Amino acid sequence: MNETKKQARIAGLLYLLASIPAPFALIYVPNKLIVLGDATATANNIRASETLLRLGIGCDLIGSIIFIFVVLALYRLFKPVSEGYAVAMATLLLISMPISFFSVINELGALVVVNGGNSLAGFDQHQLDTLAYLFFRLRNQGILIAQIFWGLWLFPFGILVIRSGFIPRFIGYLLFIAGCGYVADSLTAVLLPAYRQSVGQVAGVLEVAELSIILWLLIWGARVPAAVPPGDAQPAATALPQP
Repeated sequence: MNETKKQARIAGLLYLLASIPAPFALIYVPNKLIVLGDATATANNIRASETLLRLGIGCDLIGSIIFIFVVLALYRLFKPVSEGYAVAMATLLLISMPISFFSVINELGALVVVNGGNSLAGFDQHQLDTLAYLFFRLRNQGILIAQIFWGLWLFPFGILVIRSGFIPRFIGYLLFIAGCGYVADSLTAVLLPAYRQSVGQVAGVLEVAELSIILWLLIWGARVPAAVPPGDAQPAATALPQP
């Protein structure tokens, strides 16, 4: 197998493995536990479903750790195309990692609070519930900030795909579309929260375009130019006849 094709499939496999836990950790678990505007109900959900929250935290950590290797694999794959854009791609995604890990710390903080203990004896139950809810809200805000970088890294990534020659150009443009979705959703939530729901619905559709690169890398890897049969090779120049 061609080395570029092999490296592309490795990157695609890692990309898939890193992405699988994300819907569970980032969407399913928060939707099951958080009751917007109701700290007590949220805290009660955490107490009743502590295992679910811990599974979500574990999936979040595993996905983020694998994504570090995704970045390394993609950097190695695209460095020959443009080292500058490859560095920009890797840097933008790696910036999001500490933010994601800090968001996980907030989830652990919510667990500590709902479990109480002697160190929290000075707080009454309502205060503890409010603190747990606050930790979860901070976790969500951290994800919003990380999501900006989840979108930004797709722009240099898309440029690399377009320039590569071994992945179809249209996938690069799909990465631009997905990047716009992530950035628009995050910036709307931070700057214009009243429009978050309407923009978020459109952004969610745009973000699905990112799946195209995962599937292409995993299934097809990289297109390898067809070898020219020896008999079909044309000479670079024809010798002039001697007088």
